[in-house]
Amino acid sequence: MRDYRDLKVWSKAHQLTLAVYRGTQSFPKEEVFGLTSQIRRSSVSIEANLAEGCGRRSDGEMGRFIQIAMGLGYRAVLSLVVGARSGIDES
Repeated sequence: MRDYRDLKVWSKAHQLTLAVYRGTQSFPKEEVFGLTSQIRRSSVSIEANLAEGCGRRSDGEMGRFIQIAMGLGYRAVLSLVVGARSGIDES
């Protein structure tokens, strides 16, 4: 088993999560259960999947959780694009 805190990618994912939480604070209140929640959950799930993969016994299992984290990264990017194009994210 690996310590996820030793992974540079986990550290960057954690920084992303903190930035997402700060950046979505200004989103409209009607988006709290919509786009805001989706973006936040996606970013948290990226680092959570990396951490969970570190707790697995094989490299193959770790690789699967890395793939899931990558997919969640695309989901987070898509949600940010929707926010920007819809005028929600003016920053």
